Amino acid sequence: MKILGIDPGTATTGFGLITKEGPKLTKIDCGVISTSKDLDMPKRLSILFNDLQEIVQTHKPDVMSVEKLFFTNNITTAMTVSQARGIVLLVASQNNIPIAEYTPLQVKMSATGYGKATKKQVQEMVKKILKLSVIPKPDDAADALAIAICHSSNN
Repeated sequence: MKILGIDPGTATTGFGLITKEGPKLTKIDCGVISTSKDLDMPKRLSILFNDLQEIVQTHKPDVMSVEKLFFTNNITTAMTVSQARGIVLLVASQNNIPIAEYTPLQVKMSATGYGKATKKQVQEMVKKILKLSVIPKPDDAADALAIAICHSSNN
């Protein structure tokens, strides 16, 4: 099974693709889709759509796991992340890819066994679980791999 993990955002959307064969997990690809803050929001969302569409068409994942939005005190951030999540869900729907959504707590529990794990602890476990020589960079790519790992442990 190919699992595409997505850590949505308008400035940076992380993606991480893994395969699950029995208990074995293997990293296939990871990275980020970045947009410039100098662009207007419709253009940024268009870039996200086009780049994510290309990733999906190249790798043909069986499922897409996405981090659920959690509300913060910054409503502007919540709104822009919601727009990015909408693009992610649209790409999945247009490509008939099932969606699984996980909270940050679920992702941390899955990767580390501890719901209050730090970002660094999660990244270290991503490295260990996927038997990588280094922690994937940037952070959003490692987070996306953690989201994919979360789905693999729930299926």
